[in-house]
Amino acid sequence: MDEAKLREIGIVTQEARNAARACIGHAQQAGLSRKQMQKKLRAVARHPQSHLRDPLFAPLAEALTLRRVNTGAVSFLDGARAGFKQWGTDLDPKSIEQMERACSLPVAVRGALMPDAHVGYGLPIGGVLAADNAVIPYAVGVDIACRMKLTALDMPPETLDDHRAKNLQRAIETETRFGIGASFRKRRSHPIMDQDWTISPVTRDLKDKAWSQLGTSGSGNHFVEFGVLEIKTPTLGLESGRYLALMSHSGSRGTGAQVCNHYSKLAQSECKGLAHELRHLAWLSLASHTGRAYWAAMELMGRYAAANHELIHRHIATHLGAEVLLDVENHHNFAWKEQHDGRVVIVHRKGATPAAEGQLGIIPGSMATPAYIVRGKGNPESLTSASHGAGRVMSRSAAKRAFRWDDARSFLERNHVKVMTAGIDELPMVYKDIDAVMAAQQDLVDIIAMFQPRLVKMAPAGERPED
Repeated sequence: MDEAKLREIGIVTQEARNAARACIGHAQQAGLSRKQMQKKLRAVARHPQSHLRDPLFAPLAEALTLRRVNTGAVSFLDGARAGFKQWGTDLDPKSIEQMERACSLPVAVRGALMPDAHVGYGLPIGGVLAADNAVIPYAVGVDIACRMKLTALDMPPETLDDHRAKNLQRAIETETRFGIGASFRKRRSHPIMDQDWTISPVTRDLKDKAWSQLGTSGSGNHFVEFGVLEIKTPTLGLESGRYLALMSHSGSRGTGAQVCNHYSKLAQSECKGLAHELRHLAWLSLASHTGRAYWAAMELMGRYAAANHELIHRHIATHLGAEVLLDVENHHNFAWKEQHDGRVVIVHRKGATPAAEGQLGIIPGSMATPAYIVRGKGNPESLTSASHGAGRVMSRSAAKRAFRWDDARSFLERNHVKVMTAGIDELPMVYKDIDAVMAAQQDLVDIIAMFQPRLVKMAPAGERPED
C-alpha cells in the first residue's frame, strides 16, 4: 500500500507507516483481502487504543499511541500526558484539571492555557490543544467561529457625547437583532447563502434558519457596541488619535450550535470506552467521512459567522452614512491545520485568539473596560495563541445571586458607559481585570491600540446564553 493511501487513512508518521507495512505483511500471510486490510487500518487509525492486543495490528496501534512532545516521546500506554504550558497565576484549578484531562487523550500532541481560562465543556475556555489528525467538536465549542470585529468610522468620537448618540443607538437597534431566536423578517443578502450547504445534514436542514438569522447577534456575552478607539502611534494605516469605532462579538448562531451537538454525539458514539469525564472531548478522525463532514461544516460556519459580522458593520455604517477607515477581525472558537514542532497538527482554540507573528486580533474586556487590538508575536510555546478576553471569575448563576444593577451603576457612570440592554450576569465585576490578563501575556502579543466601550447592547436579561 503506497504512502499516499496510508496518509489518507490517517497513518502519517514514519514510525506508524513502517509499523503499518509490517502489519500488512502479517495480514497478507493470514489471508486478509486488500479491502479487509484497508477497513482494519482505518479502524486502528481511528481508535488505536482499542487495538493494542490485536494479533495482527497491535504494532501499528502501539505506534499510533506514541506522541512526540518537545524532545521526548510520550507513551499513552503508561498513562503519560501531552505537555501544556499555562499563562497567568490565578487560574481556576478546575480549568487546569480540564486541560490536564484534554492532554491525556491519545490524539493530544501539546496544549496551552491562556490567562483568561475558566471552566468550559470538555476543553476549558482559554484552552488550546493540538491534536494528531483529529478534531474535537467540543474543543472548538458550541458557538463555532465566535469572533470579534472592529471598524473605525469617519465620524468624530464626540458623537458619543451629544444628541447624535441617539442616532448610534437607533442604528444598532435597527440593523441587528439579539436573543436566541433573533431573526430578520426581511432577510439579509450575502454570498455565503450561495455556497454549498449540503456538505452536512445539519447545514442542509438548517440553511433556511441560518438565512433568517444572518446579520443577528445572539445572546450571552455577545454584543454590539460603539466606543472610542485610541491609537497612540501611527499604525494600522491610521494616524495617531481618537476615532469613533464599532465593535461586535458573536458567532454562528443556532446552526453552529446544532453542528457542534450533532457531531459531538457522533464522536461520543465512535469513541466507545472513553471515560465519562472525557465524553465532551470525544474526537473524530479526519481520515473518516464523519470527521471530514464536521470539518467542512465547521469551516462553513466560520464563513457564516464572518458574514454575520460583515453585515452588522456594513448596515450600521450605511445607516449612519459613514465610511469605514479600519477593519480588524478574528475567530476565537475554531480549529486550524497548522505546522508546529515540525509537523502538521489540528490546533483547537476554544476561547483563544490566533497570535501568529504579525497577526492582528482583538481581545475585549467587559461592557465597561477596555478592549485591545493586538499584534501576535508568534510564540511557539502557546501554539501561537493568546487569550480571547478577560475571562469570567464567577458563573452566570452566581453572578445573578451576587449582584444587582445598582452595584454597577457608579462604575458605568464613571466610565461614561450607557448600557442599552444586557443581563446582570454580564456586569464588569464578573470578569477578570483585563489589564492583569494582558500583563500576563506580554510574551504572546503586543498592544497596538485600545478601544473603550461607551454605548453597549447585549441580549436582554433572561435569555439563555449562546457563548
